[in-house]
This record gives sequence, C-alpha cells and structure tokens, in this order.
Amino acid sequence: MRLFRFASIAMFAASCSLSTAEDWNQYRGSAGDGKSTEAIGNLSGNALNVVWNVPAPLGFSSFSIANGKAFTIIGRNDKETVVAMDANTGKEIWSAPMGSSKYQQGGGDAGDKNNRGGDGPRSTPCVDGGRVYVYDSYMVLRCYDAATGKAVWQHDIIKEHNGRNISWLNATSPVIAGNMVFVGGGGSGQTFLAFAKSSGKLVWQSGDEKITHATPTVAKGRRGDEVIFLAQSGLVSVDAKTGRELWRAKFPYSTSTAASPVTDGPFVYCSAGYGVGAGLFKVNGTPTADEVWFKPNELMNHWSTPVVHEGHLYGIFEFKKYGKAPLQCVELATGEIKWAERGFGPGNCILAGDKLVVLSDAGEVAIVKADPSGYQEIARQDVLDGKCWSMPAISNGKVFVRSTKEAACVSVD
Repeated sequence: MRLFRFASIAMFAASCSLSTAEDWNQYRGSAGDGKSTEAIGNLSGNALNVVWNVPAPLGFSSFSIANGKAFTIIGRNDKETVVAMDANTGKEIWSAPMGSSKYQQGGGDAGDKNNRGGDGPRSTPCVDGGRVYVYDSYMVLRCYDAATGKAVWQHDIIKEHNGRNISWLNATSPVIAGNMVFVGGGGSGQTFLAFAKSSGKLVWQSGDEKITHATPTVAKGRRGDEVIFLAQSGLVSVDAKTGRELWRAKFPYSTSTAASPVTDGPFVYCSAGYGVGAGLFKVNGTPTADEVWFKPNELMNHWSTPVVHEGHLYGIFEFKKYGKAPLQCVELATGEIKWAERGFGPGNCILAGDKLVVLSDAGEVAIVKADPSGYQEIARQDVLDGKCWSMPAISNGKVFVRSTKEAACVSVD
C-alpha cells in the first residue's frame, strides 16, 4: 500500500513535487523486490539519527511496517513470538507466542570472531488488510489481527499437507499478491500452497519439490502475477491464480539456498552458497527458461539477496566471510563486478530511490549511492549490538533494523 502525504493541493501545484510515505509490508518490501520509492534526505555529515533502540532477543527475522506498526519475530520464553511495535517509539503494542524456538540444528555460533552467538526465528511477517501472516520455523502458517494480535486462522503445513521441513528448519517468509498468501513446503502434489488471506481457505496446491530457505518472489509475468520459488531442483514459477507451473530452470543445490530470486523484466537472477555460485536466466514463453550465464562458486549471496537497479545488482557477495564480505556492484547482463567494498560481512541491503541502505553483520547502517561508477558512501554508523543477518526495512523516512539482541529505528529523511 502506498500512502501519499499532501500539505495541500495548492502547495503541490506550486512545488511540483510529491513526498511519499510507503509501507514496507512484507519481506523485501511491498513488491518483494527490496526497493522503496521513498527518497533518502540530504544527510549531514556521517551521523545517522537513531530514533529508538529496544531489546529484540534472538532471531534473524526482519521488520514489516504498515499503518504505524512494525512487526517482527523474536525468541521469548522458548517460543517464537510475533511482536507488534509502535513504529514511532519502538514500544511493544502486542505479542503472540507461537511454536518452539528450540532447533534441532543450530548455526547460531557462526559469525565474526567478535560477534558470535544468537540463533532464533528466521522468517519475517507480512501484513495486509489489517491482518498479519507469519510462517514459523516448524511450518505453521498463522494469521493474526494486526490491531490486537488476536488469532484469526492457522494451518499446520506438516500435519495438513504432508510438509517436509529442512535442515535449520523453515526460513521462508509468506508472500502476498491479490487476495492470497503463498508459502512452500508441502509434500507431493502440494509443495506450493495458496490460501485466501481473509478466511485461510486453501485456494490451490501444486508441485512436488523440496523447498529451500529462499523466500519466493512474486513477479509480473506475461499473463499476470507469477510466484517464483527457488527450490532444490532450481527455479520453478507458478501462476499466482491457479498454481499451474509456467516455467522452470535447473540450478544447483548444496546444503542450503537462502537468497531469493531477483527479477528484472524477463530476467531472473539467483545465487547460493556452499560452492554453488550464481546464474541469470531469461524467461522466453516456453516451459524452460534460457540460461544467460552461470558462474560456479562466484557471486555467492548466501542469504543476502541483492537488489537490481538500472541494469546492475547491488548486494553482499561472497560466502560467509563474517565481518569481511563486500558490498558489490555487478552488471546484471554479464555478471561482471564493477566495484567492491569490503568490511560488511553477510548482512543485507535494500534500495530507497537511488540510494542503498546497507546493514552489516556487525550492526552498522550505511547509506551508499547506487552508482556503477564506484563506491560512494554518504553516511555510516554503528546502531546495533548483536549479530545482524536480517534485511533492513524503510518506511516514512525511517529505516528499521534488528539483530539477535536489539531493534533500532534510524531517521533518514
């Protein structure tokens, strides 16, 4: 949803400019592409204004922002817990405990030598139409009232759809398009699932794939919305209305794939760690997309999904390299690295207007120009303690970030 703030029609006509405040209502933003139309203001010096900082124990869940509330998932009393905060103050409005926050297979001890420890929820809530949708580590999809936290409906994908969880458990976030919410993880014939947002009724199920940790991407296809999953077999795109498979592309799998597919017109980029690498595919109207290029064991994003802007990818590349992995600019058409700036570690970045908002794994927020000619840093500040493997969010001139210990809001307007 986009909200437009008008001082007055007369003022708008006189200034010929429009100030926008945009909700960031799901993982990687309203369109699921890591982009916002909001423009970052002229920041003075290198200091960023931290509006609030509050405890947010455990987890790699990011924020979703809508209607003045910020939603994320923390670990509390051995339960994954969805929390609604006042976006202006960080004050908790409501919380709802869900499933266990104990995991058979950890990973929380990984990280920079000075910033290790801290596991927890991996998924990010999405919010739409006054409802919040959460897909927890044990593959239970829940719907809550966004104002009160009251449970509305839920589906246990493992019990109801012969779900098949994976190592490190589910890390995917639910995504929304139209009147449906989409998740993956069911068994044969029901890997991909669409539910009605309002009632929770199953709309369709399809596919026989093993999922990964990569959240699917909703894109505009030739015939409407399509949902692109990065499964263990590779890219699989299905029609958002029916679940019918539209196209697929083989892409290697090893251990864990966690970065989401990135789309730019007919092109789809994907990447994975553990020695896999990255590839670009072109959708051609047939059941099999064309491979444009593939770079084995290069351009590995791990869980750090890049953004595409004017023909270039911007994001954190290299596998693990805690505290060291670089922010890079990569030409989409060729996979050629245009520039690289080390010292970020496997954090994440998003795009606001023509500027990048980058969160390092050590808790630094950096504002960087999205310019292929070279690295141009505008501001950078350490705003969080704890390990940051989550995606930043931006809404109404504020950046929302979190770690395994804290959450913070930073003004950038």
